[in-house]
Amino acid sequence: MKLELRGITKRFGALVANDHISLTIEPGEIHCLLGENGAGKSTLMNVLYGLYNADEGQILLDDTAVTFSGPGDAMAAGIGMVHQHFMLIPVFTVAENVMLGHEPTRAGTLLDLPAARALVREISQRFGFEVDPDALVEDLPVGVQQRVEIIKALARDARVLVLDEPTAVLTPQETDELMVIMRGLAASGTSIVFITHKLREVREVADRITVMRLGKIVGTASPTSSTSELAELMVGRAVDLTVKKDEPQFTAKEFDVAHLTALDALGNHLLDDVSFTIRGGEVLAIAGVQGNGQTELTEAILGLRSHVSGSIRLNGTELVGSSVRKVLDAGVGFVPEDRQKDGIIGEFTVAENLMLDRSTGNPFASGLNIKFGYLEDFASSAITEFDIRTQGTDTLAGRLSGGNQQKVVLARELSRDLQLFIASQPTRGLDVGSIEFVHDRIIATRDAGIPVLIVSTELDEVVSLADRIAVMYRGKIVGIVDATTSRTTLGEMMAGIAA
Repeated sequence: MKLELRGITKRFGALVANDHISLTIEPGEIHCLLGENGAGKSTLMNVLYGLYNADEGQILLDDTAVTFSGPGDAMAAGIGMVHQHFMLIPVFTVAENVMLGHEPTRAGTLLDLPAARALVREISQRFGFEVDPDALVEDLPVGVQQRVEIIKALARDARVLVLDEPTAVLTPQETDELMVIMRGLAASGTSIVFITHKLREVREVADRITVMRLGKIVGTASPTSSTSELAELMVGRAVDLTVKKDEPQFTAKEFDVAHLTALDALGNHLLDDVSFTIRGGEVLAIAGVQGNGQTELTEAILGLRSHVSGSIRLNGTELVGSSVRKVLDAGVGFVPEDRQKDGIIGEFTVAENLMLDRSTGNPFASGLNIKFGYLEDFASSAITEFDIRTQGTDTLAGRLSGGNQQKVVLARELSRDLQLFIASQPTRGLDVGSIEFVHDRIIATRDAGIPVLIVSTELDEVVSLADRIAVMYRGKIVGIVDATTSRTTLGEMMAGIAA
């Protein structure tokens, strides 16, 4: 099915999110919509999917103008969408999720679950998805959950499939598997709109590339375009994709983890005898496939987990058994892996988010009173220093793009009197411009003599930022190696083979 958008304009008050956007997606084509967070890509697709009404413009399917009053109309017309944040019910099975809202029945009123199972099996076999219709969604890896979302769309006969930042939550291996799936769907005649900001993926899978910036289409490119050319189109300036850092200059600060063990409620090991040391002025990066204890490690350091034994010392002070408040007060800055769940409060303003965890005393409060004048000055300064794209300090954080939400978290954490900086998945879901900025701030923190712990599933990021790399597998550290270690060796370590 041919999809055409003509002159689509969408406004939110004074903000023009989409400014007369026109593009065409041919049948069986993988058309990449490339742009920074906040460029208007998702807004455009939400207009297409009936979640927003366009202020101007037309949507045409096979040269016929259509209007959608909601997602149901879009799905009925053959348009499916897989959102960045999945819309699945964890305690339901795959088949139950797929049939939800379009329940097949027999004898008039009985749910026909066998028919739903058969449909899941048929689609899975046709495209090589390998999804069990009776598996509970909460038990599935993230990559398989994403396949369930795609099956949901295909079960409703989607002929145009919109994938909104589909690799933001995937490991590199799952990303490669998704690309194979996308090529198979396109070969079957499905048109795919692939929304992303990851340049490697664009060059690997796209047939055509349209670049958006600040709500407008600023150019088109081919998959043969270089990453630097694509990055410059996205950001509007030359972007240096390499991380520049000098040899580490060590300081007296030291973070030492020794024989750290963490158990779950059933006594199973989440962390198993983990030990490492980070000196002031160096970056230790934790590498590994997600789900091998990285999250539990940062939670144990922050004081968020019970059933922890071993030692965590910051400049000689023991942190095991301390409350989260005491850990933060010891000078630990922490960027969580899920900024929306754990990093910001969307209903709070940018200014309020910038003083989270520090609203009970100097410099932001006196007794029970917030120093609003100081907070306003601090927030304005942070917005400028960290290039937070917002309409003002009183803008709700939930209305910012993902990249700008991450900058709010960074600004808050890096403004502490730091003794240790921890960043978990620091650039997940960010565009190249924001990634460059975040990497620069991490290296600047390291160069200020602070011990830095980075947790990332992006191997390119690990190699770029790290002075040393610790690889985790099933709750253990397989080995700690120099950042010049080959990717082959790192890959073997990520599979559990000791260095």
